[in-house]
Amino acid sequence: MNVRKRLFSGIAIAASLALTAGLSACSSGSDDEDAPLEDSYTYATDTSFVPFEFKKDGKYVGFDIDLITAVADEAGFELKQEVTNFDGIIPGLQTGSFDLAVAGISITDERKQTIDFSDPYYKSGLILGVPTDNDDIKSIDDLDGKTVATRLGSTSAAYIEDNIKGADAKTYEQLDQAYLAVESGSADAVLYDQPNVAYYIRTEGEDKLKMVGDLLEAQDYGIAISKDNPNLVKAVNEALATIKDDGTYADMYKKWFGEEPPADD
Repeated sequence: MNVRKRLFSGIAIAASLALTAGLSACSSGSDDEDAPLEDSYTYATDTSFVPFEFKKDGKYVGFDIDLITAVADEAGFELKQEVTNFDGIIPGLQTGSFDLAVAGISITDERKQTIDFSDPYYKSGLILGVPTDNDDIKSIDDLDGKTVATRLGSTSAAYIEDNIKGADAKTYEQLDQAYLAVESGSADAVLYDQPNVAYYIRTEGEDKLKMVGDLLEAQDYGIAISKDNPNLVKAVNEALATIKDDGTYADMYKKWFGEEPPADD
């Protein structure tokens, strides 16, 4: 019995030491921003947020897709794509299902508690769209007594109710219905995310709608990264800075938004 006990005790101690060493090795790597990168990382993206990510001809395209691809190429790692609903992205980063994510994700203090972010790559917010021949509406100050179209359940719908006195929010399940309401005259203006409004005007609503007023509730988008990967954060930020400096970012921006990126980007 004593021999068996000593044998079992020896095995248990050896196993415990091995586990401790393994955990120590993992934790030491997670704190090192100069640690080597993995050969490939899995990134998550949303099912549809035009023009950032959406399905076309059987594959996902968009500004975010081009951006993360360029960042990975510059940083020197391969990418594996996972597509999911937006509300599953941050939990997936927390559990380690994804390493990175691009989906028009706003950088917030609350999200920083559970995930990390790259430096900002896009400034978004809400913007007004009005008919091209309308010179009366120049900002939200001119919407008293006006009907403003937007998407049902969106932040812009809440913004109209909470911040634009005298305006009537007319909501639609599909965003294209809101744009068509303005074009047909059943609504005076549309309020929605600036990149989506800009993309619609460039692709469908050219010579029909124009953007007016200031960007409202501006927020920065960032590449989301799972916690405890400082080496990945560093590599992504360095790659992001490089593609901005060498003109790659500006080319992608013009491709999807039809204009030069703002100077502060």
